[in-house]
Amino acid sequence: MRAFSVGCISAFLLASALPVFAQERSFNFALRGGVAAAPEYFGSDQTEAGVDLGFTFGSLTLGGLDVGNGVRGIPDNGVSLRGAFRVIGDRTAEDSPELAGLEDIDVAVELGFGLTYQQTNWMAFGEVRKGVTGHSGITGTLGADYIYRPNDRWLITAGPRVNFGDDEFASTYFGVPTGSTSGFGSYDATGGALGAGIEVSGTYFLDDKWALEGGLSYEKLLGDAADSPITLNGSEDQWRVRLGLSRVFTLNF
Repeated sequence: MRAFSVGCISAFLLASALPVFAQERSFNFALRGGVAAAPEYFGSDQTEAGVDLGFTFGSLTLGGLDVGNGVRGIPDNGVSLRGAFRVIGDRTAEDSPELAGLEDIDVAVELGFGLTYQQTNWMAFGEVRKGVTGHSGITGTLGADYIYRPNDRWLITAGPRVNFGDDEFASTYFGVPTGSTSGFGSYDATGGALGAGIEVSGTYFLDDKWALEGGLSYEKLLGDAADSPITLNGSEDQWRVRLGLSRVFTLNF
């Protein structure tokens, strides 16, 4: 499942070139680029290598608005608002011949927001995202993490995840339309809890700007996602691994 975003790369290059001026208006964030291995598509039993890109919000200062403690700052305990972002790779019959007869799906970008409840050594969160490309459905994730900081260079988190999707999302990735010329029987996929699993991630801070980041996740598809003929032809078990380099930017304007 390939994930590629020209916009993210452009933002990375632009941020590298912009000078920093000491002003009261600023935007702090991090961009990550690296490699990943993931299923070719939701429900596939084949793994492919691809590009991993990520964005982390740090803080925003604008007039009377002052949100966040920065990418490298430890979040305040309590409830906070955060952005939500996910990229889902394209799905094509050219890359996966077993899907011949099903409509190809473009790279999907999901944007949204979430709420986080933070304590010193653990956090819980929920987020909602809307597909702006690839699909127009609504998805979400509920999760929690144990947070371990053995020293000032390492940050390790691990915890469970439950992923949700509405009827539009489920139909796009797990449904088979009536009259399809594919080898799958017709299937009307509906939304709900579509997957659950666990994610472990680690960050090693090289200096005050650069860091190495890695992650491993396992998800077991549930409900109509697990019962889809696409998944029955593949696997309910979905493994993903990533490794990348991130850089912190502070834009002043």
